[in-house]
Amino acid sequence: MNSNPMYMEYVDDADPQPAPRRGWRILGWVCVGLSAVMVVGSLAAYGVYRKAMGNISHEDVNAQLGPNRPKKLNSAMNILLLGSDTRAGSNAKYGRQMKNEPPRSDTMILLHLSPGGGQAMGISFPRDLIIPMPSCKTRKGTVVPAQSRAQINSAFTNGGAACVIKTIESISNIRVDHFMQVDFAGFKTITKAVGGVPVCLPKDVNDPKSGLKLSKGQHKISGETALAYVRVRHGLGDGSDTDRIKRQQKFMGALASKAMSAGVLSNPKSLLQLMNAVTKSLTTDKELTPQVMMDLAQEMQGMSSGKLRFVTVPSGPDAADPNRVALSAAAQPFFSAVRNDKTVPKEPKAGGSKIPPSQVRVRVYNGSGINGQAGRVADDLESQGFQVTVGGNAPSTTTTTKVLYGSGADQQAQTLAGLIPSKPQPAARGTGATPGVVDLVVGRDWTNLKSAGAGIPKQQGEIRASDDICKDT
Repeated sequence: MNSNPMYMEYVDDADPQPAPRRGWRILGWVCVGLSAVMVVGSLAAYGVYRKAMGNISHEDVNAQLGPNRPKKLNSAMNILLLGSDTRAGSNAKYGRQMKNEPPRSDTMILLHLSPGGGQAMGISFPRDLIIPMPSCKTRKGTVVPAQSRAQINSAFTNGGAACVIKTIESISNIRVDHFMQVDFAGFKTITKAVGGVPVCLPKDVNDPKSGLKLSKGQHKISGETALAYVRVRHGLGDGSDTDRIKRQQKFMGALASKAMSAGVLSNPKSLLQLMNAVTKSLTTDKELTPQVMMDLAQEMQGMSSGKLRFVTVPSGPDAADPNRVALSAAAQPFFSAVRNDKTVPKEPKAGGSKIPPSQVRVRVYNGSGINGQAGRVADDLESQGFQVTVGGNAPSTTTTTKVLYGSGADQQAQTLAGLIPSKPQPAARGTGATPGVVDLVVGRDWTNLKSAGAGIPKQQGEIRASDDICKDT
């Protein structure tokens, strides 16, 4: 067997048996959805969660990381989610010949919880991402030297969760507050506990490698079928890992949405089953205590599934190896947006509009003459919570940005006008405007929203937990 961690993912390592193989990678995705559920769900869930805390294993990583770490710039919370292929305990049946090998992780997701409870984002780091690897201490106390080029999934093999945290922090300069590590033993119980997860297939699938056999269309899957669905690679899509990541992100979004909206959190029996399934397969840092989880739950209470987003870190083909990927030019601006994510804007002061952005419907027109400007502004507005559509190009270019509104939308227009930095003309009733809708005509004087940084701009290819499961299939 090849001992290079870079190639470990391709090893078909399970003992001959009907049980699914290499399910460990998938459990990281389950961890994303259910970590979000535990954090943003009803506070009624906390009592059940606290009882289940005794199942969780803990690891002290602070001593290994030391003092030289990125500074926190705000009250956001960043939790690193890891999937482990350990064969310890009941996991041994998924490959007994690997029992004595160091565990690996090909699932690394940074769950970013915005200040003020506004939104959450799961940021996926592809397993074959090539990055500079910092030096790390191994589990036996020796040191693995720094490398100028290494595949990111080898960090866990080198030094466990502490090494992955150190690696993520070194390339992003984002402070990682906590970590959650999950193995694959509880996967089937988790998907059953939520009553199955809805998926949508673009074609019939009969893949002997994964064991997935489903017809085209919508299905509700759990257990063995769910595991086969999230691990299938060549039976769906283009066979790439990035394509599979997108499918797994949609699965996690559907899982989180189901748990948050389908009564799982309010059903004591279902909740206990769900929490036991998660916590029995979970390892965290010692600082992620029940009280910390309670504080997070209070802050994020009431967050809808539409505010739970999933993205892949900006990346593209590695110049030195087309079979690997590297961070793209968009990565550092994206990391900066995450680092500087501020509390969602407060309600306007007395005397101004009291309509929150979430209740304002905005249609954006490009009057600047700059190609693509309406789309960019729409993305910024959406990140602030506005309901946004793009109307296209304005009839003519304009120097000054304009806010126009239809009947019944005068207060909504004031909410939008208050965030525009270029001192637009006073909001005015638009001729032929749609009732209840505010029209924003972006002029050449546009710079950015006053609240820029209060949220992370929409990312290319992002998925929301509220998305239609058949979207883009």
